[in-house]
Amino acid sequence: MTARALETRAVSKRFGALTAVQDVNFRLEAGARHALIGPNGAGKTTFINLLTGVLAPSQGQVLLNGDDITAVSEADRVKRGIARTFQINRLFRGLSVLENVYIAVAERMGAAPIMIKPAGSRSDVIEESMRLLELLNLQDDAQHRISELPYGRQRLVEIAIALGLNPKVLLLDEPAAGVPSSESHMILDVIDQLDPDIAVLIIEHDMDVVFRFAKKITVLVAGAVLTEGTPQQIASDERVRAVYLGQDTQHGIAS
Repeated sequence: MTARALETRAVSKRFGALTAVQDVNFRLEAGARHALIGPNGAGKTTFINLLTGVLAPSQGQVLLNGDDITAVSEADRVKRGIARTFQINRLFRGLSVLENVYIAVAERMGAAPIMIKPAGSRSDVIEESMRLLELLNLQDDAQHRISELPYGRQRLVEIAIALGLNPKVLLLDEPAAGVPSSESHMILDVIDQLDPDIAVLIIEHDMDVVFRFAKKITVLVAGAVLTEGTPQQIASDERVRAVYLGQDTQHGIAS
């Protein structure tokens, strides 16, 4: 049996009378390439916030590698191997690409107190940061400010930062959001090159991205799991088509 990297058991989240996530049982296998999809308001980001510790569940459990981390803080979950990107990037736009990645690597390597002045401070941190930039083909942008980069490359910097935390689980919240379709392939190419042992979960509305990336798809509707399966199974599921109220000509569900 494949090991479970991240799991929820009957997780729910209520905000007063509103139930945003309801009794979700979810498994992200080690090394998985898994997508979470659903219409707007389905509870996808709330669910990711439960996985990362931004929110505490109203009930249920979250487990990482079999250990119950329900009460573990967001910062400690990062230290245990959960990293994420956000729907809207949170980069330091006035700093260089290298400095942004350096901050994440320095935090992991215990060099955070000197992270504000990366040049000449910790060569090991700089070397690791440059290795990540080379992995994502960003080495030529190392000294450029974030504000100078096209949005697609900014999204790649976010992934570099997440990888700088040395994650076992990588959660990507709409990695192609705001990226021109002509550039979204860059993000997928990078994901394709990631360490196969890293479990990757993406939330994504672009079905072309989902169907190229995912080996398994979970569909969330009104805070609950509607169905789960392979891309082929999801594309042919009449319930999923009904939820999306339209059909994509290639995959059979709306994008």
